[in-house]
Amino acid sequence: MDLGLKDRVYIVTGATRGLGNATARALAADGAKVVISGRDEKDAVEAAAELGADAVGLGADNADPLAARRLVDAAKERFGRLDGILISVGGPAPGFLADNTDDQWQSAFESVFLGAVRLARTAAEALGEGGVIGFVLSGSVHEPIAGLTISNGLRPGLAGFAKSLADELGPRGVRVVGVLPSRIDTDRVRELDALSGDAEASRTANEARIPLRRYGTPEEFGKTSAFLLSPAASYLTGIMVPVDGGARHGF
Repeated sequence: MDLGLKDRVYIVTGATRGLGNATARALAADGAKVVISGRDEKDAVEAAAELGADAVGLGADNADPLAARRLVDAAKERFGRLDGILISVGGPAPGFLADNTDDQWQSAFESVFLGAVRLARTAAEALGEGGVIGFVLSGSVHEPIAGLTISNGLRPGLAGFAKSLADELGPRGVRVVGVLPSRIDTDRVRELDALSGDAEASRTANEARIPLRRYGTPEEFGKTSAFLLSPAASYLTGIMVPVDGGARHGF
């Protein structure tokens, strides 16, 4: 199936590893040009080099108020256009109510929530008909995840913002989508499993609750995201797509 990605230009944040990187790889594999970012400039440049000549890596922290403009300008200067953005950021600090400090909440709000709002707002100004804004959210949008209280607080709010944005931008032909990973086999999820003190037992218990009885791969997530960002998904907007092996049992 031709997704129509050839020569289209996307920004993918948080793309030096994990879910963002998997999506950037999937986009590039189908002929898209990508601007990828990460907090560390060296890591971003190296990750882009692995994708070939049609990829650019920039050091940019989503929490930085100047990051959004810098990334959009880089896409236009290097490739002459912008067709979409996938806003991904590392998960906030784990913990329960009594564990998380004000500083952890503030830091997470700046990167996970406000940073995403800035990136979406700046990208929206640059996107024309057929453009798309994607958010990497979490299964916690629908069901809170024990031990991830900060994420449980912020991700649903960002999903609400995305839904509002879909209504606002729809008349311009700009789509907005959310992708909701659950247990995808990334460094982040392995770190969360290890918090129990027995990572293997935690993974086994989690897999038993997933209908497909396994964790997803970053590649599976990346291909799903690439489809949602592509012209092949041109009539999909305002949706939240779980990538969870069936873990969410609601409709």
